[in-house]
Amino acid sequence: MKKGTLLLIGLVALFGVYSCSSYNGLVGKDNLVQKAWGEVQNQYQRRADLIGNLVKTVQGAADFEKSTLTDVINARAAATQIKLDANDLTPENMARFEAAQSQLSGSLSRLLVAVEQYPQLKANQNFLELQAQLEGTENRITVARKDFNDATADYNLAVRTFPANIMAGIFGFSQKELFKASEAAQSAPDVNFKF
Repeated sequence: MKKGTLLLIGLVALFGVYSCSSYNGLVGKDNLVQKAWGEVQNQYQRRADLIGNLVKTVQGAADFEKSTLTDVINARAAATQIKLDANDLTPENMARFEAAQSQLSGSLSRLLVAVEQYPQLKANQNFLELQAQLEGTENRITVARKDFNDATADYNLAVRTFPANIMAGIFGFSQKELFKASEAAQSAPDVNFKF
């Protein structure tokens, strides 16, 4: 065979090996993003499950403000209705998902603040345990969102970096949306101690 033919076969083989390696790398990173997103959803589901128990405990232990409980129940229902697949992480879908979760967080915060008016509830062991579990779950949500953003940033870098971006374009890999803080988180809360 001629040198030119051997060189051409070598280049085609080299391109084939690179293409397989690049494709497999992108698939691996995409799977890590999906796994991280699954953990985010898992932690939000854990919170939703705990909130149901918390509401029942509060209802049973106090003559409680019905509007506060209703707000929490409605926000929980709205947050659990939004299902977002890791393949649909568009800015619009992420904004809808985060808005529902933020509404639930706000309602839950109002519930916990209102509980301060009920000393018999604060002394209830079931309530204290649920409150501690919710605090732990909020921390888990923060860690899961950070892990998701790390995996997504690594994936997005791979999708945008030359020459892998060529393979990404050929095989339909596109950037995914990161978790962003809600607009309400951009300003510090107003803390007012009244004595």
